[in-house]
Amino acid sequence: MFIQTESTANPAALKFLPGRTVLGDGSVEFGDADQARRSPLAQRLFTIPAVTRVALGGDFVTVTKDDGTDWQVLKPAVLGVIMEHFVAGRPVIADGEPVDDALAASVREMIETRIRPAVEGARGTVGLRGFVTGVATIELGGAPAANATFRNGIENMLRHYIPEVEEVRFVAPARDAAVDEAAKDAGLDTPAAIKIQALLDDEINPSVAAHGGHIDLVAVKDKRAYLRLGGGCQGCGMANVTLRQGVEVAILDKVPEIEEVLDVTDHAGGTNPYFEGGHGHHPYA
Repeated sequence: MFIQTESTANPAALKFLPGRTVLGDGSVEFGDADQARRSPLAQRLFTIPAVTRVALGGDFVTVTKDDGTDWQVLKPAVLGVIMEHFVAGRPVIADGEPVDDALAASVREMIETRIRPAVEGARGTVGLRGFVTGVATIELGGAPAANATFRNGIENMLRHYIPEVEEVRFVAPARDAAVDEAAKDAGLDTPAAIKIQALLDDEINPSVAAHGGHIDLVAVKDKRAYLRLGGGCQGCGMANVTLRQGVEVAILDKVPEIEEVLDVTDHAGGTNPYFEGGHGHHPYA
């Protein structure tokens, strides 16, 4: 499936042409996920945090983004949602399908009573972004977002207690301006940081999670990557060996912009030596 894009008079809006009928006759526009409850396609597009408006027309989908996100970053996510939707043969407008309000309430209650306490205990955040046609979209932030064990546990619990949940999708919480500014100060919005985070999410943390741990990217500055270990990794006698022989090698190999990887974990359980007022750091190499 080949999807073309066209610019619009509004630089924050981009038109996507999937090469097939989208709405047929007429058009419809949605300003948020609640308004889009009868459109599975629009609802899925609103799970992308930067999306602020979705318009559907005869053969196009127009997506409007917020001012803080570049189309170069956002476009692949939008293309992926549109392609998956049409390849799966899902309806664009599901007028004949019941709204999942009752099921959404059940999912929300499960999150509040059983899931949130564990996630917050691990310094994370969790909430229900939406529930439509069997798919629960969960906002998961903080350390648990990079922990495959947490994600698998949440999905297994929801699918076990609420059989109508056929799929669970995890998205990052929408960040406010203060969080964005803090990330910028820490260098987390740089190309090198984005590559490292992807490496942690896709390759490193799924393996580390098997041992009950997780690794967070704290900052990228002066060609150095600062990592913090949590869970079973914190205080582990083999942590330095694991990082020196595994994580550091992977980062230096796949992110050539980085020349040094530093451990800012307080393995004794005290105050973080780099970010919370200390005066040193512990290099892996």
